[in-house]
Amino acid sequence: MAHSLDLPMLAARRSVRGQIAHALRAALVAGEMRPGEIYSAPALAAQFGVSPTPVREAMLDLVKEGLVETVPNKGFRPTELTDEELDNITEIRQLLEVPTTIRAAAVATADDLARLRPMAQRIVEAAQEKDLIAYIEHDRVFHLELLALAGNANLVSLVGELRSRTRLYGLTRLAANGELASSAAEHLQMLDLIAANDRRGLERLMNAHIGHVRGSWAGREERPRRPRSRTR
Repeated sequence: MAHSLDLPMLAARRSVRGQIAHALRAALVAGEMRPGEIYSAPALAAQFGVSPTPVREAMLDLVKEGLVETVPNKGFRPTELTDEELDNITEIRQLLEVPTTIRAAAVATADDLARLRPMAQRIVEAAQEKDLIAYIEHDRVFHLELLALAGNANLVSLVGELRSRTRLYGLTRLAANGELASSAAEHLQMLDLIAANDRRGLERLMNAHIGHVRGSWAGREERPRRPRSRTR
């Protein structure tokens, strides 16, 4: 039997199915839902405070995305992701997100920064409260909104898909020892660097920030990544 998840109660402003899918994606990324465990729609529905139907529909959406697989007559099981696959996802994210964030910074207005700052603050608050699912969801919203300023909706959608495939099993430890707060503060630092027109500083911070995905956030020691050898 899968362990109980710290899932949020749902609001009425969005479709229940969509809210559940977002919450479950965040739970997967945060490592709250683990490969090998089976999660039943009725059990999850009880935690959400809804009927099993929208939970099943949301889980089937995640099946289509390759995030979980069905277990006949039992429920759904998160799919495995290898270290190499996570390394590849991180590399692609750095190639996409770092230059796009720099482009977004070049066109960001004072109003844009004022709109993004409360989003960054919510990430900090989630880290302080040790709410990993909220942390992942606020982090996702912040970065996608920042990237959207560059004007490439297809890129934003692709980054969103890549982020949902990430697994951050180290977040529980970081939240417990208080280290997650420093990572959360990096979002406010990004906005400060944009306001100061410090593009080089922003580039360094973004590379380090995404690098956490395969370092401390994944439960591994952070070290500079070795460049891949090129075949001729």
